[in-house]
Amino acid sequence: MIEIPKKTKERAMLVAINPREASRDLTEEHLSELEELANTAGADTVFKIVQSKNRFDPAYYIGKGKAEELAQLVEFNDIDIVIFDDDLTPVQVRNLEKLFNKKILDRSGLILDIFALRAKTKEAKTQVELAQLEYMLPRLTRAWTHLSKQYGGIGTKGPGETQIETDRRLIRNRISHLKDKLKKIESQRATQSSGRKNYVRISLAGYTNAGKSTLFNLLTSADVFAEDKLFATLDSTTRAMELNSKQKVLISDTVGFIRKLPPHLIASFKSTLNEVRDADIILHIIDMSHPYYEDQLKVVDETLKEFGSATKIDIKVFNKVDAIEDKSKIAYIRNRYPDGVIISASKGINISKLKTKLVNVIEKSYVEEEVNLPIEENKLIANIHSIAEVLSKKYDDRSVAIKYRTSRENSEKIRKMMNKEKVQNEKRAVKKYKLN
Repeated sequence: MIEIPKKTKERAMLVAINPREASRDLTEEHLSELEELANTAGADTVFKIVQSKNRFDPAYYIGKGKAEELAQLVEFNDIDIVIFDDDLTPVQVRNLEKLFNKKILDRSGLILDIFALRAKTKEAKTQVELAQLEYMLPRLTRAWTHLSKQYGGIGTKGPGETQIETDRRLIRNRISHLKDKLKKIESQRATQSSGRKNYVRISLAGYTNAGKSTLFNLLTSADVFAEDKLFATLDSTTRAMELNSKQKVLISDTVGFIRKLPPHLIASFKSTLNEVRDADIILHIIDMSHPYYEDQLKVVDETLKEFGSATKIDIKVFNKVDAIEDKSKIAYIRNRYPDGVIISASKGINISKLKTKLVNVIEKSYVEEEVNLPIEENKLIANIHSIAEVLSKKYDDRSVAIKYRTSRENSEKIRKMMNKEKVQNEKRAVKKYKLN
């Protein structure tokens, strides 16, 4: 009998540069996050290296001397993969791969690998493949020969296994095909979303692993996958939620953000992230137990600004209060963010307060109006019922007075419908007069 050895986790070395003007603590925090990413992808971190340097070396990122020193460390400690905290140029990848004779990966490549691992739906797989191919295209050099079916492991999932032997022209053709495919998906999403415009739409946004999916499951009784790992979910999910007996809203869970998120990944996930762009209210979920939660908060705010969501109603929701032992931190957050809500999604703490906050915000964003319409305007009356909450109706012999509450946007729609109907009635009256 031949014993087949069990596959063990890949051994990884993580490398980051600490610019001399930057905080060493913050650089080490970024490296710890890279370690979490590596763990999510299935690697054991053996070494974490921080190199103090004013600028990136154009040929070796960390400088040739330091790279040669690390190459020896890699060889003596049986390291399988070396992961860098910043994006590497194709030249840097080629030089480092030649020197180390091991797999070389940067932060973007690692994130893309995790996305390939996590992608479950057809849409997510298409988006990830597009991002991977755009990332891979300028790096089709000897450095990518490890992306073969014999190797496997981190950095080899998705299209890398099948596309490495194709030339640039074939990859560009594939990229073009995937972009067309995503345009159709985006068009389908727009059609699906058109039927939701009559509801207040709420989107959960936040740094990865802040607890968005846990809160989503709690609010909607959904069964979205939630795990204490980075990027546990990639696909957006939308469910209806009743805030109270009168108020029903739609709430969406979306992919988490992270610092240094690859631009081509954001572009590929445009159709998914449109859930955030099209929302009326954004619930920005923050892991208040994280030592650098304010840094993460800024990353998400900046990313939302890039999406054009800076003008949206944004409610800061500080999650994981049950993990806080230092009560002064809670007091600081209350003073620093007086409009925020402090909760624990896993323990159900302060969820009713969050719902009350939402109800109050929605009511402030809504208007109450009353209109008088001819009793025969059945279509217009039905349209008002479809996009507004009708509070009362009073009939007389020739008209009906309708009092309703709706969003300011829908209020403008009703006004336009009434004006259009008025113009059409006037045209009909003129035509009837001419005939007589």
